[in-house]
Amino acid sequence: MVATVARGVILIHSAPRALCPHVEWAAGRALGHAVSFDWREQPVLDGAQRAAFFWQGERGLGAVIASALRGWEHLRYEVTEDAGLGTDGGRWMHTPDLGIFHAQTDTAGNTVIPEDRVRSAMELAGSDAFELHRELRLALGQAWDDELEPFRYATEDSPVVWLHKVG
Repeated sequence: MVATVARGVILIHSAPRALCPHVEWAAGRALGHAVSFDWREQPVLDGAQRAAFFWQGERGLGAVIASALRGWEHLRYEVTEDAGLGTDGGRWMHTPDLGIFHAQTDTAGNTVIPEDRVRSAMELAGSDAFELHRELRLALGQAWDDELEPFRYATEDSPVVWLHKVG
């Protein structure tokens, strides 16, 4: 049986300069081959570096990469795995303050909240609309997005351009 090929991106939003080689080593170990990131200054945080790395491998490798990067105190990152034919994608976000968050994604990259999670949010919230709003923001990983957003800012020398609103 042929393994399904998955693709994704490792986005290191901020890493102390001294940590950069260790991040590359951990990512390379997860991918099964040495990698070299194109590190650039992170303008949001003095002394921090940022990088984007496109990867390809077996399905489920996004989780392996995200786990390999987990645990360093001053590291902010995202790992994505694109959805494939008959498979969901994934998005992992990590911040020093919040830890790691995972969400399923569809073929367009949208976060998918499973039915059971929506039902749980409704049950926990009862008739309190504000509590339902809080539960859904938690399910979407809004706190992680809020904390990472300033670090996503694409400078003119960055290979990644983020579109926040279209239309």
